[in-house]
Amino acid sequence: METSPASSPTFLNKVKKIFYRLLFVFFIILVGYVSFIYYVPFSTGVRTGELIRFSKRGVLFKTWEGEMSQGISGAQIFSFSVQTSEKDVVEKLENLQGKYVKLNYLERYRTFFWLGDSRFFITGVEEDTTPYMRVKETAP
Repeated sequence: METSPASSPTFLNKVKKIFYRLLFVFFIILVGYVSFIYYVPFSTGVRTGELIRFSKRGVLFKTWEGEMSQGISGAQIFSFSVQTSEKDVVEKLENLQGKYVKLNYLERYRTFFWLGDSRFFITGVEEDTTPYMRVKETAP
Protein backbone atom coordinates (compact mmCIF):
# COMPACT_ATOMS: atom_id res chain seq x y z
CA MET A 1 0.00 0.00 0.00
CA GLU A 2 1.41 3.37 -1.04
CA THR A 3 1.20 6.48 1.09
CA SER A 4 0.09 9.75 -0.42
CA PRO A 5 2.53 12.71 -0.43
CA ALA A 6 0.27 14.66 1.91
CA SER A 7 0.49 12.03 4.63
CA SER A 8 4.23 11.45 4.42
CA PRO A 9 6.31 12.68 7.37
CA THR A 10 8.58 14.74 5.15
CA PHE A 11 5.69 16.73 3.67
CA LEU A 12 4.31 17.53 7.14
CA ASN A 13 7.77 18.57 8.32
CA LYS A 14 8.10 20.93 5.35
CA VAL A 15 4.69 22.48 6.06
CA LYS A 16 5.57 22.93 9.74
CA LYS A 17 8.89 24.50 8.83
CA ILE A 18 7.21 26.98 6.45
CA PHE A 19 4.54 27.79 9.05
CA TYR A 20 7.11 28.48 11.78
CA ARG A 21 9.16 30.66 9.45
CA LEU A 22 6.09 32.70 8.51
CA LEU A 23 5.15 33.01 12.17
CA PHE A 24 8.69 34.19 13.01
CA VAL A 25 8.64 36.78 10.18
CA PHE A 26 5.22 38.04 11.33
CA PHE A 27 6.52 38.35 14.91
CA ILE A 28 9.62 40.29 13.79
CA ILE A 29 7.47 42.65 11.70
CA LEU A 30 5.08 43.20 14.64
CA VAL A 31 7.94 43.93 17.07
CA GLY A 32 9.51 46.31 14.54
CA TYR A 33 6.21 48.15 14.01
CA VAL A 34 5.50 48.53 17.74
CA SER A 35 9.08 49.66 18.41
CA PHE A 36 8.94 52.22 15.60
CA ILE A 37 5.62 53.68 16.79
CA TYR A 38 6.78 53.84 20.43
CA TYR A 39 10.39 55.03 20.10
CA VAL A 40 10.47 57.19 16.95
CA PRO A 41 8.73 60.57 17.45
CA PHE A 42 7.04 62.30 14.54
CA SER A 43 7.73 65.73 16.03
CA THR A 44 8.66 67.46 19.26
CA GLY A 45 7.84 70.95 20.40
CA VAL A 46 6.36 73.38 22.88
CA ARG A 47 2.81 74.72 23.14
CA THR A 48 1.41 77.31 25.50
CA GLY A 49 -2.12 77.94 26.62
CA GLU A 50 -4.58 77.68 29.48
CA LEU A 51 -4.91 74.20 30.97
CA ILE A 52 -8.65 73.59 31.01
CA ARG A 53 -8.92 69.86 31.72
CA PHE A 54 -6.71 67.13 33.12
CA SER A 55 -8.09 63.80 34.30
CA LYS A 56 -7.47 60.08 34.56
CA ARG A 57 -9.76 58.20 32.19
CA GLY A 58 -10.49 54.68 31.05
CA VAL A 59 -12.17 51.45 32.04
CA LEU A 60 -9.49 48.78 31.74
CA PHE A 61 -6.47 50.96 31.02
CA LYS A 62 -6.39 54.19 33.02
CA THR A 63 -4.65 56.97 31.09
CA TRP A 64 -4.03 60.64 31.88
CA GLU A 65 -5.71 62.92 29.32
CA GLY A 66 -5.90 66.69 29.15
CA GLU A 67 -6.90 69.67 27.07
CA MET A 68 -5.38 73.09 26.73
CA SER A 69 -7.04 76.17 25.24
CA GLN A 70 -4.75 78.02 22.85
CA GLY A 71 -7.04 80.91 22.04
CA ILE A 72 -9.13 83.54 23.78
CA SER A 73 -12.45 81.95 22.90
CA GLY A 74 -11.32 78.37 23.44
CA ALA A 75 -11.75 77.60 19.75
CA GLN A 76 -8.28 76.06 19.49
CA ILE A 77 -8.15 73.06 21.79
CA PHE A 78 -4.96 71.01 22.11
CA SER A 79 -5.68 67.49 23.38
CA PHE A 80 -2.84 65.52 24.89
CA SER A 81 -1.94 62.43 26.91
CA VAL A 82 0.61 61.85 29.65
CA GLN A 83 2.22 58.48 30.24
CA THR A 84 1.68 57.12 33.75
CA SER A 85 5.46 56.78 34.17
CA GLU A 86 5.76 60.62 34.05
CA LYS A 87 4.69 61.07 37.68
CA ASP A 88 6.28 64.53 38.11
CA VAL A 89 4.49 65.83 34.99
CA VAL A 90 1.17 64.42 36.23
CA GLU A 91 1.64 66.09 39.61
CA LYS A 92 2.50 69.47 38.06
CA LEU A 93 -0.46 69.34 35.69
CA GLU A 94 -2.85 68.51 38.53
CA ASN A 95 -1.61 71.59 40.42
CA LEU A 96 -1.71 73.93 37.40
CA GLN A 97 -5.29 73.37 36.22
CA GLY A 98 -6.87 76.62 35.13
CA LYS A 99 -3.51 78.37 34.74
CA TYR A 100 -1.45 79.36 31.74
CA VAL A 101 1.18 76.68 31.07
CA LYS A 102 3.96 75.80 28.65
CA LEU A 103 3.94 72.13 27.61
CA ASN A 104 6.86 70.24 26.07
CA TYR A 105 5.54 67.38 23.97
CA LEU A 106 6.42 64.67 21.52
CA GLU A 107 4.08 63.53 18.79
CA ARG A 108 4.01 59.90 17.73
CA TYR A 109 2.88 58.55 14.38
CA ARG A 110 0.13 56.60 16.13
CA THR A 111 -0.80 55.68 19.68
CA PHE A 112 -1.67 52.48 21.48
CA PHE A 113 -4.87 52.17 23.49
CA TRP A 114 -2.97 51.52 26.72
CA LEU A 115 -0.94 54.75 26.36
CA GLY A 116 -3.71 57.27 25.73
CA ASP A 117 -6.19 58.72 23.25
CA SER A 118 -3.94 61.36 21.70
CA ARG A 119 -0.78 61.15 19.61
CA PHE A 120 0.68 64.05 21.65
CA PHE A 121 2.50 63.04 24.85
CA ILE A 122 3.62 65.62 27.38
CA THR A 123 7.23 65.31 28.55
CA GLY A 124 7.55 68.52 30.58
CA VAL A 125 5.42 71.33 31.97
CA GLU A 126 6.03 74.73 33.52
CA GLU A 127 3.82 77.61 34.51
CA ASP A 128 3.89 80.59 32.14
CA THR A 129 2.41 84.07 32.17
CA THR A 130 -0.60 84.75 30.04
CA PRO A 131 0.01 87.12 27.11
CA TYR A 132 -3.46 88.65 27.54
CA MET A 133 -2.80 90.16 30.96
CA ARG A 134 0.78 91.35 30.56
CA VAL A 135 1.41 94.98 31.44
CA LYS A 136 3.29 96.77 28.70
CA GLU A 137 6.43 98.49 29.83
CA THR A 138 6.59 102.14 28.90
CA ALA A 139 9.78 103.82 27.85
CA PRO A 140 10.92 106.78 30.04
